[in-house]
Amino acid sequence: MREDASYFIDSARLSGAALERKHRLENDPASRTDVMAYAPDMERIDSDVREKVLSAAAEYEPAAYSAADVERALAHDTCSIEDFAALLSSAAAPFLERMAQRAQRETGRRFGNTVYVFTPLYIANYCDNYCVYCGFNRYNDIARRRLTEAEIAREMEVIAASGIEEILLLTGESPAMSDIAYIGEACRLAGRYFRNVGLEIYPVNTADYQYLHECGADYVTVFQETYDAVRYEALHLAGRKRVFPYRFEAQERAILGGMRGVGFSALLGLADFRRDALATALHVYFLQRKYPHVEYSLSCPRLRPIVNNAGINPRNVHERELCQVLSAYRIFLPYVGITVSSRESASFRDGIVKIAATKVSAGVSTGIGDHEEKYEGKEARAAGDEQFEIADARSLAEMYAGLSRGGLQPVLNDYVYV
Repeated sequence: MREDASYFIDSARLSGAALERKHRLENDPASRTDVMAYAPDMERIDSDVREKVLSAAAEYEPAAYSAADVERALAHDTCSIEDFAALLSSAAAPFLERMAQRAQRETGRRFGNTVYVFTPLYIANYCDNYCVYCGFNRYNDIARRRLTEAEIAREMEVIAASGIEEILLLTGESPAMSDIAYIGEACRLAGRYFRNVGLEIYPVNTADYQYLHECGADYVTVFQETYDAVRYEALHLAGRKRVFPYRFEAQERAILGGMRGVGFSALLGLADFRRDALATALHVYFLQRKYPHVEYSLSCPRLRPIVNNAGINPRNVHERELCQVLSAYRIFLPYVGITVSSRESASFRDGIVKIAATKVSAGVSTGIGDHEEKYEGKEARAAGDEQFEIADARSLAEMYAGLSRGGLQPVLNDYVYV
């Protein structure tokens, strides 16, 4: 773990027992639980998807591909897994312009010139996990908050007044502080203000996903963070998130629970980004063939600075590499939605929506309970600290105008409920 020393959070204000526990987790692998061992209450499902994805990722050697392999991939009308692997390789870097042009054509054929706009709402930032790169982790000394139902409703009222019609509800990963009943009530409240409701919460069992769907949730997004199990073990030192297979299977449990859509992502910069990008897309690919009725989406976030550690940043994943990954995603999975979040700069997002992305966030805050202050200029009140710094803080009005100027059609909702 010493190679990851720059990730570790300042722990000057931790109690003696907590500090000792933190240091033991960081320095003594034997003190950690088995990364592959399910907790007794974690549901196991009978699925071969994880084996398929991890086997393909383990066998992938990005350096083994040549320019000729990339040429062949771009010449094919349909992109195979092998073609996709070539397009993700370093050999494809000189072909970025051609890849972007192909991706742009594929996007136009399936999505026209539309771009969907949504916003996230963080309702709590308590977390039981120790993920060394995350601002919410249990050992990071930040202001913690859980919004009351009245506060959630007020935040939603302010957001809805801006024109947003789709919301993504997020919590820290603490079942004790953000239990299923609490999240379910937030979904019911969201149904009063928004046409589409998404969730990005800790993974749960199928029955819980079914309950949340009945409360009004339409889709679930889960970040696997990295598909490299060895690297995953080194970065997720404690908490339920440490259980690699349970997290991997979250989207499939959500599908079994009746969710209309599921989203996938690796956090680029934690491990070899090319292998993580391959695994993320294959995770979608194999589930899409198993459950063709479900809506699938991909996102491609990079690391961002966090409270108490500005050194958390993308490692060797620059904008050209990010554009390569997103273009390859579009060519390989032409019907899958691609989201680019406010982690990325305004200039990058303005460019990538013309090539591959189909969904962007606007009016974003990753803090807890500060939308009145940010949207309406009201006096600041006690708010919970943010999960990470954003790079694009444009409001819905600014984003809408920018997309329109770029010849695109912003879409706030495309569902009609009868």
